[in-house]
Amino acid sequence: MSLPTDLSPIPEKPLHKNEQLKAESNWLRGQIRHDLADASTGAISEESNQLCKFHGVYQQDDRDLRNQRRKEGREKAFIFMARVRVPGGVCTPQQWLELDRLADSHGNGTLKLTTRQAFQFHGVVKGNLRPLVQQINLAAGLSTVAACGDINRNVMCNPNPDQSTLHAQVWATAKAISDHLLPRTRAYHELWVNDELVSGGEPEDEPIYGRTYLPRKFKVAIAVPPSNDVDVYGNDLGFVAITDESGALAGYNVLVGGGMGMSHNQLETFPRIADVMGFCRPDQVVDVAEKVVLVQRDYGDRTDRKHARLKYTIEDRGLGWFRGEVERRLGYALAPARRFEFTHSGDRYGWTELAGGHGHYTLFIQSGRVKDTADYPLRTGLREIARVHRGDLRLTPNQNLIIGNVAPTDRPQIEALLRHYKLDTGNRATGLKRSAMSCVALPTCGLALAESERVLPELVTNFEQELEAVGLRDDEITLRITGCPNGCGRPFLAEIGLIGRAPGKYNIHLGAAFNGTRMNVLYKASVPLAEVRPLLSPILRDYATRRMPGERFGDFVLRTGYVHQTGTPHDFHEQRHASLGEAI
Repeated sequence: MSLPTDLSPIPEKPLHKNEQLKAESNWLRGQIRHDLADASTGAISEESNQLCKFHGVYQQDDRDLRNQRRKEGREKAFIFMARVRVPGGVCTPQQWLELDRLADSHGNGTLKLTTRQAFQFHGVVKGNLRPLVQQINLAAGLSTVAACGDINRNVMCNPNPDQSTLHAQVWATAKAISDHLLPRTRAYHELWVNDELVSGGEPEDEPIYGRTYLPRKFKVAIAVPPSNDVDVYGNDLGFVAITDESGALAGYNVLVGGGMGMSHNQLETFPRIADVMGFCRPDQVVDVAEKVVLVQRDYGDRTDRKHARLKYTIEDRGLGWFRGEVERRLGYALAPARRFEFTHSGDRYGWTELAGGHGHYTLFIQSGRVKDTADYPLRTGLREIARVHRGDLRLTPNQNLIIGNVAPTDRPQIEALLRHYKLDTGNRATGLKRSAMSCVALPTCGLALAESERVLPELVTNFEQELEAVGLRDDEITLRITGCPNGCGRPFLAEIGLIGRAPGKYNIHLGAAFNGTRMNVLYKASVPLAEVRPLLSPILRDYATRRMPGERFGDFVLRTGYVHQTGTPHDFHEQRHASLGEAI
């Protein structure tokens, strides 16, 4: 048999087109200014859309109107989403009031609190987009920069109302990481804040990111045991605060390689929980964050965006290699990880007392949507509270709100406003309702395959009567629903996860740990929404009668064999090989 004459090496896979777009964008400027000024359409170009994500802006359209507008020969009803980056989720009452005002003047009259402790404006038309972002910066003193895109996003941290002093230190760490990992390009201020272009001065440079930034988005969170409300295992980079015997901050355990997204029918994609890599001192944490980002910058996959997250870099190369590369750049070794324990991942509702008489009040907000309804004037009530509140406001990773640092002399007034606007009734919801989360999904998210936020109230209501009957009214069973498998609502870390597969159909996953340390497993695929309750109700009844003392629902379904899991942290994709036949 003759050998082939062409023995040249197989060419490497070409870079994804976004890599060239970033490289040629003039540090994220592209044609954004030109596209925003074009009054002939409500849209911007796809290239500008990709670059706008770095500035915290997504182009969307009202999908409820797509078919009708197509029949009429009109372009899509284009709108935009703007995300406000709030490190650690802490803002002032004055900032809340400014954002509330902008929701009416430039958005759709609502504010959305996200699962990453950020604000989102929805329904922004193109003509309002630049004025909105400008006012977010100039009037509210906040920013949308780096809230999206191939870059480090909003850094989450535990609101931790039980340990206010420790929270202050952890929040400062979150702010320091966020500030250090911000892009340095002047494009954001030129495009959105200043009236004139910035010219002159030294040439621009991105000392951390380089001209092509990261291969994909990058997420950081800081947890404070025993609470894992940030779902620290679901982030590219996580830090777990470790205290000494006196309760003082000793340092942080470093976790790497988490990520919740996947794609249906593509086994090479999968959610993954992070590995514990080591321990660092408080003065090392920003340095460690930078070096983790640098390794991902240099070794992340830039040919396939579905394989570009840090979780795949570590899965492919191994934690040992990754740690070695991080430590080489640090110039020192990380210390061995220290022991910690999480007991829950939810919020603590109502008043939390602090030393000195101050207190925090945590308010349940379903799906994080701040709006008024006929019988629940949530947005109006929070506006009036913000006008008199002298503490802070904290967005929780579970889409709720903490009215923070309420002085003893101010508490009667805050409580009176909660009663007047019926907001004190919100925390009386069932445990399932208070533990449920959803992403936005339809009609605005372009990735959504099914409903999420709009069907969550009905979904929860369908279960509540039965839960009351079997004595589970106050049980905090975590339920999360998303319109697609990209993981924005962290559904793979829910005891009951519903992941949109097609219009009206969901994959049901069961068995995650209540404390967020174990992912769930596919139970049944492509279930119509109307069949979710009949399918799960017998399992909930069984749980009510056969659970062991203190046993959580996620542990129960594993113990009793409703789903099976080998127990290793990275076998989700292997389990899908066995169960995907039903799903395809």
